[in-house]
Amino acid sequence: MEAAPLVRIRHVAKSYRRGMQTVPVLTDITLDIAEGDFIALMGPSGSGKSTLLNLIAGIDRPDSGELLVAGQDITRLAESELAAWRAANVGFIFQFYNLMPVLTAFENVELPLMLTRLSRAERRARVEMVLGMVNLADRMSHYPSELSGGQQQRVAIARALITDPMLIVADEPTGDLDRNAAADILAMLQRLNREAGKTIIMVTHDAHAANAARSMVHLEKGELTHGNGP
Repeated sequence: MEAAPLVRIRHVAKSYRRGMQTVPVLTDITLDIAEGDFIALMGPSGSGKSTLLNLIAGIDRPDSGELLVAGQDITRLAESELAAWRAANVGFIFQFYNLMPVLTAFENVELPLMLTRLSRAERRARVEMVLGMVNLADRMSHYPSELSGGQQQRVAIARALITDPMLIVADEPTGDLDRNAAADILAMLQRLNREAGKTIIMVTHDAHAANAARSMVHLEKGELTHGNGP
């Protein structure tokens, strides 16, 4: 019997209000994402890639349809429940890192753990472990301004990993990096997928970046043009 997908999307639609107009962004999206996949969401600007990513991550809600993650329909959760679900289950990586400039690399990575009941010693051990995983053990006391773009993105990856989430979502994670730094980040995501078994969903418009993924889904004007939908 085939295992159920980690992410199961059925007939999801999303639109936004702009003044008096309703602007459709996603139309009747049906898609399965298997546990342990590394999937690239591709498409031109305005195709709905980031909107779909935000729906899967529980940042936004669809207008209609069903969206299950690990068997749970996250569209039915109250706002407080959804916030707790995101904190426990989703790690976020953004194009512009979203690091706190007044905090060191260590403190930026530790931040999500401040909401947990872990002791100070337990937090330190976990932060040191994930900074070691992204090869930044010797930079943990540095501030973002003292790090290169690639190093800042590695801090962001460590922060995404710190709660051991079942899902990592990355929105254009190499978009602000030079070619060498981008290759380093993509290789790191591949290792996390291959060796740590992390399920990764990455939005990108860059075909080179998308080639690092195991599978691709293409969106055009809010619709899947081809991919791994059922």
